[in-house]
Amino acid sequence: MILRALFERFDKAGLVFLIVLAGAMILIPAANLLLPVSSPLHVPTHVMSLIGKYLCYAILALALDLVWGYCGILSLGHGAFFALGGYAMGMYLMRQIGPRGVYSHPVLPDFMVFLNWKELPWFWQGFDMFPFAMLMVVLAPGLLAFLFGWFAFRSRVTGVYLSIITQAMTYALLLAFFRNDMGFGGNNGLTDFKDILGFNIQAQGTRAALFACTALALILCYALARWMVTTSFGKVLVAVRDAESRTRFLGYRVEHYKLVAFTLSAAMAGLAGALYVPQVGIINPSEFAPANSIEAVIWVAVGGRGTLVGAALGAVVVNFLKTWFTTGALAPYWLFMLGALFIVVTLALPKGIVGALNAFGERRRARAAAREQEPKTAEQNA
Repeated sequence: MILRALFERFDKAGLVFLIVLAGAMILIPAANLLLPVSSPLHVPTHVMSLIGKYLCYAILALALDLVWGYCGILSLGHGAFFALGGYAMGMYLMRQIGPRGVYSHPVLPDFMVFLNWKELPWFWQGFDMFPFAMLMVVLAPGLLAFLFGWFAFRSRVTGVYLSIITQAMTYALLLAFFRNDMGFGGNNGLTDFKDILGFNIQAQGTRAALFACTALALILCYALARWMVTTSFGKVLVAVRDAESRTRFLGYRVEHYKLVAFTLSAAMAGLAGALYVPQVGIINPSEFAPANSIEAVIWVAVGGRGTLVGAALGAVVVNFLKTWFTTGALAPYWLFMLGALFIVVTLALPKGIVGALNAFGERRRARAAAREQEPKTAEQNA
């Protein structure tokens, strides 16, 4: 009964999306681990990790679509939440290195020894424990989003002003994390990871497990977001997006709805960052760059704002194109191609890829219904 009620909240596109993800979660690691390298169906480890990175971006796009597509909050700072989750995971991975670092210090990471730090900073305490690190993965970005949203939404900051403030926030964090005295590795960031939960992070089996966990996380995040937007809470979010003043006039505490959605979205973005770091092997302040947050907005716009599935699809498609362009002679022209893609989608497909497909399907159903109605109308006239 519970599963039936849950599946009723998914549309056809959502069910297809979940089935494809579940299949990828099982088949891609299996093709990597079980099939020989000589097999045409073998998936190389680097390809699996690359797809895993795309899925991390899909979670970030899903988180952004939750607030932009359904609540009308255009955040240009979601890259900051993504990076904070990544740093929380990176701190855990750094604590697992122990005496195997370059300077063989049993507690301090190499960069702290190089900078003559004498003891571990207080905010690094507890990151040697995986449950605590996972708590901070969602708590750190979630708390920042809560505090930011508390002041911004209570002050009724909306529209382009809110977007500019979110971008200023991520730029401020970029400058802060570049400083060596912040205790996060400065410009170089955190890298040279060895283990995760006692398993070699470079081992083929570990990489396959990380991919499967990322796919599962995307499934769960989509299910949670879909459940939210199909409940009465989601209806209020859409009302806030379309007519905030009217929704407030009806008695709803608009700032509370915005705050819940924004905080949950930030926590999802932090989870995406945490899954991203062990698969790429590094986290540095460049992840806070405002351009990353703007690029995430393009993913959502290309895939389809307010569709969830489209946001995830847009992240995968755009990043696949980025990989294809930047690995060849066209690398210097990627930003021009990205800008052109955004312009074309805005002019030709204002609802994005999935939104355009949904509109096409609705027109077909309307025409089919009209054709069925014509004989009945003719009989009544006769």
